[in-house]
Amino acid sequence: MTLTRVLRPQGSGRYVLFCDHASNHIPSELKDLGLPAPELERHIAWDIGAAGVTEALSEILDAPAVLSGVSRLVIDCNRQLNCHDLIPEASDGTVIPGNVGLTETERASRIARWFHSYHDAVEAVLADRESRGIPTVAISVHSMTACLGGGSPRPWQISLSSGLDRTMTDPTLAALRRPGDVVVGDNEPYDMDPAVDYSTPFHALRRELQYLQVEFRQDEIADVEGQVRWARRFAEALG
Repeated sequence: MTLTRVLRPQGSGRYVLFCDHASNHIPSELKDLGLPAPELERHIAWDIGAAGVTEALSEILDAPAVLSGVSRLVIDCNRQLNCHDLIPEASDGTVIPGNVGLTETERASRIARWFHSYHDAVEAVLADRESRGIPTVAISVHSMTACLGGGSPRPWQISLSSGLDRTMTDPTLAALRRPGDVVVGDNEPYDMDPAVDYSTPFHALRRELQYLQVEFRQDEIADVEGQVRWARRFAEALG
């Protein structure tokens, strides 16, 4: 059973949104992966606030949106299938007991049930728009911690991650920076690496679609008010 959510599949806007780390849900049969509840509220389990921003953007832009329904600790839907952290055995200093020593059969089951089902939903939305001749820009929505592993605070309130194609990235960065009231990152703290990242390379680069990959800092989008505020700010930059 897929837990993926699809919002506004027939949305008429030019954007399609996908959120790889929208949920911290662990299916019951995985018994919380052996973790106490507080660990599942941390950033290791999901991109905090990203689902709310995606939902708000979907409404503002009349955009189809696809949101993963399981925690990145179950399977990371933005990792290539050969990456070591596709199903992480540890994350930011926390060992994930339910991921240690998985058999190939167990790994294959997670990939089929929760990785492919999510990406199949994104593909279905994009294929439908292609069939109807609707131009599309893909937007991958993420969030980042205010600092990682006790390191220096991250100054960027919002950041865009890109590869070689910066067709959408450069004008959007300029629009975000123009008011001069926020700190905007460019491939900081992350770039978009096709050898590691899965969603944008598979859904956008493979089709030669224009794309954006955006990171919102989690303390900025920790509540609904912040999620809506930043969705509006980002949508204005897109305009």
